[in-house]
Amino acid sequence: MATTAADYMWFEEDFPDLAESYCVTLVHNVPPNELLGRLGGRSEPEVTGITALVDTAYDLWGPSTTRTYFGMTTLGPWTLMVEPNGWHGVNEEKALPASAGTRWISHYDNANANNGGSFLWAEDTELQLRFELHEAEYLTGTRAGDTLAVIRRLGFTFPEEPTETDDDLAVPAAFALAEHLTGIRVTPALLQGTTYICGTAEFR
Repeated sequence: MATTAADYMWFEEDFPDLAESYCVTLVHNVPPNELLGRLGGRSEPEVTGITALVDTAYDLWGPSTTRTYFGMTTLGPWTLMVEPNGWHGVNEEKALPASAGTRWISHYDNANANNGGSFLWAEDTELQLRFELHEAEYLTGTRAGDTLAVIRRLGFTFPEEPTETDDDLAVPAAFALAEHLTGIRVTPALLQGTTYICGTAEFR
């Protein structure tokens, strides 16, 4: 059975602190230490569980902050990077160069920003797909046409089209689209039980 947004409704319910502002990235055949180097980052102590990752990220945040904090783990040939209150994964200035020789899939949302969410798919420094999570009709990238039907099926919002529900499924649909493109399913047990290899990188 094909993955849909319904498979990820747990994310905002089970992890509200992370869902408030998050970025989740999957990178193929690039181990965590190499990914850290591609982002120009520096290593930080490991933590276990998403609660510790979120708490540490916000403890480091402040008015003079120039670095964001993230955790990484390996899932087969993929590296999962989770950024609480970060956005390196969807920042084209960082993501496109960092995608050299690999597939890079990332999605971001910020509950405190209007239309602040975005989805990015890059391969070997080339943008394949980008769109705003909450207004998915504006797709860019070389694969935009190829993925439009999938995006519609997963439940992304198209403001000009009527929907059967007022629920905004953009975030769970973004997880489902990432799984569609990578074959990797993110689960609550994975997020909470993982020991993360951590780092920080400049965002300014």
